[in-house]
Amino acid sequence: MIAPAHAHTNPNADLPPTLPSARSDAAAAAQLPLAFAIAVRVYYEDTDAGGIVYYANWLRFFERARTDWLRALGAAHTRVAEEDGLAFVVREIAVDYRRPARLDDMLRIEVRVLEARRASWTLWQSARRAGESDLLVGATVRIAAIRRDDGRPTGFPRWLHERLASATPPAGLPG
Repeated sequence: MIAPAHAHTNPNADLPPTLPSARSDAAAAAQLPLAFAIAVRVYYEDTDAGGIVYYANWLRFFERARTDWLRALGAAHTRVAEEDGLAFVVREIAVDYRRPARLDDMLRIEVRVLEARRASWTLWQSARRAGESDLLVGATVRIAAIRRDDGRPTGFPRWLHERLASATPPAGLPG
């Protein structure tokens, strides 16, 4: 059936809900408790011809922080793959590039939990120069669990949800 020309339809009605904007959520996300942080030095290989961090390399920095955070929760990728038959994937990401980083800069890459649902977690990740408060790059990232054998979505293991709940301070407390 074709809708009449005068009917008001939402062209996005069949699209899945999108992540909140990384730009608009930066201030609110920064108030959430810190779940994890790592230090990353910018190497020559991380920079472009202009001497600043190449835009795609920020995703690598964020991936390292998420991987180390999951490992700290007891969910090393190899363990989850072998024992639970799962893999973690990025389902969606929104990135806000605000300021550049340069060769030899020491960065602090942070992970904060925006929402933890049964089948997906939405995280706020940010990058700042060590010792500085100005945001360089922020990202809202939705990760999900899939079954390794067929790639189908599944829930995160209960034990991992429990560890996340016990490791993350309630919102409003300093992180």
